Amino acid sequence: MATQGIANSLITRNPVAKAAELIAELVPPREFADATFASYIAATDHPTQAAAKARLIEFAAGGKASKAPGIYLDGGFGVGKTHLLAATFHATSVKRKVFGSFIAYTALVGALGFANALKELKSYQFVAIDEFELDDPGNTMIMSRLINELATSGVRFAVTSNTPPNALGEGRFASDDFQREILGIGRQFEMFRVDGDDYRHRAFDKVHKSFTSDELASWTGAEGTLDDFAEFLAKLATIHPSLYSKLLAGVDRCAFTGAYTLTSQNDGLRLVAFVDRAYELQIGLRSGGVPLTDVFPKDFIESGYKKKYLRAISRLGALVEL
Repeated sequence: MATQGIANSLITRNPVAKAAELIAELVPPREFADATFASYIAATDHPTQAAAKARLIEFAAGGKASKAPGIYLDGGFGVGKTHLLAATFHATSVKRKVFGSFIAYTALVGALGFANALKELKSYQFVAIDEFELDDPGNTMIMSRLINELATSGVRFAVTSNTPPNALGEGRFASDDFQREILGIGRQFEMFRVDGDDYRHRAFDKVHKSFTSDELASWTGAEGTLDDFAEFLAKLATIHPSLYSKLLAGVDRCAFTGAYTLTSQNDGLRLVAFVDRAYELQIGLRSGGVPLTDVFPKDFIESGYKKKYLRAISRLGALVEL
């Protein structure tokens, strides 16, 4: 239940998906609403950043990817890939364009059906896909078919991921069984590696921190929410991850009491998706009990989802300071 005395709670909310809203929300998130190539400062000690930026400037101006309709940015978390993707979206001069996370597009397919989603997306000239991940065979086949059919219609793409196209799915499912689909996706993109350090890195004692119930209640204020961590995780399990942004509508801070080290990968991956949406919306997150940056155990981080968890920890380190 919601913490006693606090009016605002996430667990009392029940967001609903509407197809028209899913399409209207395919724009860069709040943090990158004004992202430009000029505001992306490439690190001089990581030349791949400047190389990717230069190629995307050319691509946004109308230059085609070599032998492929799309550009794929692969690299670690916190190196500015989403900034570059949003800058490409803003700089691309076509009239019809969309920007969304991988999960937003799979949600669109779920809401409209594949044929209608394909028809809708074919009406756009440029499609930007952030955080491209293939975590199960169904998503592999859906996104492979969607991208390949859009490519034959002349749609251009720009995509970010922490995993190269030909390695998508490794450590998560039997990728050999779906190699044709995975390689089919990879052939649609010109690859660019973006190296660098995590720009969100914070001092250890600033982010690995928990708070008392009184501190959390004071911090959340009128526009924040305060919930029990276990009940919050149970709530996430009842909502499709594509609706986590709607769950956070009108909220500027979320606090959780009784946070603990997770034991379920399902809870972990849902929390990762929630953190991603909170980061896009720049919503502060804090906890009592175990610091949120420490809730993912070592065996989770060393699993096939390693890069997802490390990205979430990086983003949590930034959100705890908001």
